[in-house]
Amino acid sequence: MNTDMVYLDHNATTPVAPEVVDAMLPYLRETFGNPSSDHPAGRAAARAVVAARAQVSNLIGADPAEIVFTSGGTESNNLAIRGTASVADPTRRRIVTTMVEHPATTAPLAHLGAAGWTITRLPITSVGTVDAAAAATELGPDVALMTMMLAQNETGAIMPVAAVAAIAREVGAVVHTDAAQAIGKVAVNVDDLAVDLLSIAGHKCYAPKGVGALYRRAGTPLGPVLLGAGQEYGVRPGTENVAGIVGLGAACELARGRLDADGPRLAVLRDALWERLRDAIPGMVRHTPQDCLPNTLMVSFPDVLGRAVLAGSSGLAASTGSACHAGQDTPAATLLAMGSTPEVALGAVRLSLGHGTTSEDIDSAFRVLTQAYGECITGAQPLLDKQNRHRTA
Repeated sequence: MNTDMVYLDHNATTPVAPEVVDAMLPYLRETFGNPSSDHPAGRAAARAVVAARAQVSNLIGADPAEIVFTSGGTESNNLAIRGTASVADPTRRRIVTTMVEHPATTAPLAHLGAAGWTITRLPITSVGTVDAAAAATELGPDVALMTMMLAQNETGAIMPVAAVAAIAREVGAVVHTDAAQAIGKVAVNVDDLAVDLLSIAGHKCYAPKGVGALYRRAGTPLGPVLLGAGQEYGVRPGTENVAGIVGLGAACELARGRLDADGPRLAVLRDALWERLRDAIPGMVRHTPQDCLPNTLMVSFPDVLGRAVLAGSSGLAASTGSACHAGQDTPAATLLAMGSTPEVALGAVRLSLGHGTTSEDIDSAFRVLTQAYGECITGAQPLLDKQNRHRTA
């Protein structure tokens, strides 16, 4: 990574930890066997996969046999959602979810909706979470699956997965949570959450891109999405990505050792950045609620586009809360669902800290963001004009 850059985009992806690289290298070089091969090279690779399976399971309080390795969070979500639907009781043709899921969840749900499934989307509150009592009214004996992310990727809000899971289990529904943003940032235990399926994305927790896992509680029915040989208990065929799997295992082991210290430290840095921005810029809005990931801060700068602020923030890597298509800025649907006006939502920026973030990084980010905002206001960057507000309302 460029050491001159302040990287506050860890919710998008994390750097691969040096310890993870070191763990992976032997399996990119000399230990290259196929885990399915019955000879020393194959058996060495198979042992590495077994060890990594234990490391992943230890992080979430699961049994190693309940871990299925995949290519990442998107595949894990597809396997959980479409795999559950493929073997569901025909009297259960409804899936309950929320209005603020990641596209890796909404896209497979849309696919099932086009195939005749009923998809019920729970609204969210002004602080970006689901009301468990309201969710109870939507859960009935016709529900095959309840899928709710554990931590919202934009605002960092922690969802009431355990409370909703308890209700879903009473009506016999399978419960899935996309935990991609939560793993490595907060403690995650599958029994405490009472979930049947849980998705993990390696690149969100200091492992490489292209590897992930799905926790599948023993006895949970699940059909394969890909067809092939019998790897990964028959639900995820294909020769295992041994080096990537080893990397994911090493990252999960690192996370176990870092959680107690990293969470409180990052929360202090995150809140310090918010307080400085709030005090320096009247009208700043914080979208991240109190019950949230310790590393995440989503804010809106007043009367400007968040995209313009970041464009002027030289040396800072972060994400906006909106998308720009054909010259038009579209406010984040999550913020609109929380009750934000389009003009406030268009000013959103997501700042997500990580293990390597320092107080000096926070100082730099504050200086760069406030300077960029000042340039936007004085006309060096485009303001959020009335015409743009009208188009996005």
